[in-house]
Amino acid sequence: MIFDHRTYTCRPGTIKKHMKLYEEHGWAAQSRHLGKPILYGAVETGDVNSYVHVWVYEDAADRAAKRAKLAADPEWQTFLKLSAEAGNLVSQVNTILTPASFFTPPEL
Repeated sequence: MIFDHRTYTCRPGTIKKHMKLYEEHGWAAQSRHLGKPILYGAVETGDVNSYVHVWVYEDAADRAAKRAKLAADPEWQTFLKLSAEAGNLVSQVNTILTPASFFTPPEL
């Protein structure tokens, strides 16, 4: 099992607009292909212009296959186009994590 931890930073004052755009145009396609994330939330302290989501995959091959299907989805492509046009995002950091030997993730 691997966890794909993603942090996105928006231009100041645009995070609510960006999250609304994602809710309306990205959430359905992304969750259809990747499943439900174990976390999707806005940062409350520190860089409050950021949001984080964490996805769970069986392994790197599962992640690659699911992300390839997502990338080919016309609905997802539309969201990416709308997101680029909106210009809200300024950075993205992806981190792949493996669980510690003693950790048992919650049932999803």
